[in-house]
Amino acid sequence: MLDCFKELDLKKAGIFATGVMFGTAGIKILFSKDAKKLYTSCAAATLRAKKCVLETVTAIQENAEDIVAEAKAINEEREAQELQENKVEGATEQ
Repeated sequence: MLDCFKELDLKKAGIFATGVMFGTAGIKILFSKDAKKLYTSCAAATLRAKKCVLETVTAIQENAEDIVAEAKAINEEREAQELQENKVEGATEQ
């Protein structure tokens, strides 16, 4: 009957027992009220960061739209100017 205990490695059993103890303590810590407060604070900070990032992205998009609109206006002015120059050159050649 005691022969089965002879093959038992006490070091491995101690490591296993320690792991179970730390695992149980870890679970209790993760579900404690203080941990819940921490999770809530982290979630609130994440939402604030998201809001800030979205505001920045919106500002960048608006600036990019303004730049594109101005670039199109510049190109239209150049095309109109080139058409006028081509008409003047065509009238001069006749």
